[in-house]
Amino acid sequence: MQYVRRFALSFLLLATLSQLQAQNAKEANYDESKVPAYTLPDILKTTTNQDIRTKANWEKIRRPEIIKLFEDNVYGQMPKTFDRLTYSIKREDANAMAGKATLKEVLIEVVHHNQSVKINLVLFVPTKRKGPTPAFLLINNRGKDNTDPTRVHKSEFWPAEMVIDSGYAIAAFHVSDLAPDDTVQYVNGVLQLYPEQLTANNGMRAIGAWAWGASRVLDYLEKDATIDAKKVAIVGHSRGGKASLWAAAEDQRFAMCLSNCSGNTGAALSHRRFGETINRINTVFPHWFARKYKKFNNNEDALPLDQHMLLASIAPRPLYVTNASKDLWADPTGTFLSLKYAQKAYSLYGVEANLPVSPPAINQPISKSPLGYHNREGEHNLTAYDWSNFIQFAKVHYKK
Repeated sequence: MQYVRRFALSFLLLATLSQLQAQNAKEANYDESKVPAYTLPDILKTTTNQDIRTKANWEKIRRPEIIKLFEDNVYGQMPKTFDRLTYSIKREDANAMAGKATLKEVLIEVVHHNQSVKINLVLFVPTKRKGPTPAFLLINNRGKDNTDPTRVHKSEFWPAEMVIDSGYAIAAFHVSDLAPDDTVQYVNGVLQLYPEQLTANNGMRAIGAWAWGASRVLDYLEKDATIDAKKVAIVGHSRGGKASLWAAAEDQRFAMCLSNCSGNTGAALSHRRFGETINRINTVFPHWFARKYKKFNNNEDALPLDQHMLLASIAPRPLYVTNASKDLWADPTGTFLSLKYAQKAYSLYGVEANLPVSPPAINQPISKSPLGYHNREGEHNLTAYDWSNFIQFAKVHYKK
């Protein structure tokens, strides 16, 4: 009887969330003429109105201030300590992909205060390589079969063969290992190690947990002699794309960030109120962000930050963000503008992005700039087209 009640409650919750999503999509603004007038916080001006004109002051004053603003208001605090991290190779196949790659299935276990979380990593490394290999690490927010280690099931979402053929390693972990993407079950993971986060207004929730997990995987990759840990690109799609941006901002060891169709509270500007809004994302996905973020529901003007500041905090590392032409929900224009405004921080390092005034045409990628971008023809998804441009972007900027 208790199981039946629990099932009925879960079904009702899912139905309610589906209704909210449908209602939200119907009410969304997709008209540029209805975007309200807004003022964005200046990337190079502190909260006390101090102008930032040097790289030293950016790194010492403004960048830490921006990270703190996002920790306190959006993604929550990122725990910095744990008691122990161990890893073990569950399975290794030196003849994967018909001999093109070595497969490693790695169990990463993080222990803190007698609680543990286990992260299952799938890693393919090219057989033909000279020394340690750069790698792409995907935060997988779709089905686990998308990153099938047996390669019986292959998916454009994680085209491992394409990446291996390009000379790079490719890895992935699933978000459910860190925080199940569920309004109730999200606490069953990393947050069991840090229960104080659940009672804090600026406590970490699911997005933060996934970003935290990416850093723990990088801890392992630093110990793997086949991987060039100084050239690990963090990749994410949609909600995973939000987490990839936050992971790259919090952890400067990531050499590159590739965020696909990340939309609201990802790469797009919240102040524009175009497509998905803060109120809608907090209503449908209340488990993603810190409790305090709900203070800005229908109150974007009070927000002391916006996503251009998050992108800027990744400087001077290469950053590539994307959109899809039929995914107005993720606000392609607002995403490109966010990227453009982030140029100021890159300029402090003598790195000029030189992005065009207007967004590029559909399927016209910008790869040579350290701030890369494309708007792909099609739906909200992560495709072979996106990956091919990520690979090209990596080739250009790792050479530099």
